[in-house]
Amino acid sequence: MNYINHFIHRRDFLKIGSIGAFGFATTVSGWLWQQKSAQAADLSAIGLPSLSPDEALQKLMAGNQRFAQHHPQHPDQTEVRVREVAQAQHPFATVLSCADSRVSAEIVFDQGIGDIFDVRIAGNIATSAAIGSIEYAVALLETPLLMVLGHERCGAVTAAVQNQPLPGEIGTFVKAILPAVDRVKDQPGDAIDNAVTANVRYQMEQLQRSSLVSERIQSGQLKLVGGRYDLDSGIVTLVA
Repeated sequence: MNYINHFIHRRDFLKIGSIGAFGFATTVSGWLWQQKSAQAADLSAIGLPSLSPDEALQKLMAGNQRFAQHHPQHPDQTEVRVREVAQAQHPFATVLSCADSRVSAEIVFDQGIGDIFDVRIAGNIATSAAIGSIEYAVALLETPLLMVLGHERCGAVTAAVQNQPLPGEIGTFVKAILPAVDRVKDQPGDAIDNAVTANVRYQMEQLQRSSLVSERIQSGQLKLVGGRYDLDSGIVTLVA
């Protein structure tokens, strides 16, 4: 993310301090426009097609179907692809998923290098850092699809359901999941599985609090969906 590193250089902070709040907003707006224009130019230069939100979702789910049926194509994993995206990235989807080692988005959706902007954290929770990463992807890289992906038997969700003391910083994600657990605590069925789905919905709500995310959803440029990954079958089911 060298664009961001450049933008927040100490010299730029000194400039921001001298121009005040209005000037800061203008600077940020102009910087976003410049980076988006550069991304669009890069996209055109290498001949990559732009996808609508629905087309991006279809592409993602088709990849999962290949994976679950044990017919992966392993696209975009060649030496040519590495060189093609070396100078610029144009992922067609952003996925907020759990850090669980069994739920790697590129693998379960049968995609390759530069296809998915991954944001992975235990419990697929929308922390401030996670939201910032997602805002970068949807506002600057203009990914047309954003998915929150939970999974069966999630350890983070299990910890939230049990709500017991945990050592070190392991339990820091529990607080972010508890509101979802409370919503379904009286529902029939498996408490953990219910909470996994509820947590996907809850984190989707948190993402929509971002103006950068919500504005693109409202304009039709971005589609926000939820998914639940089944560890046994490899199938991702959309969460309504």
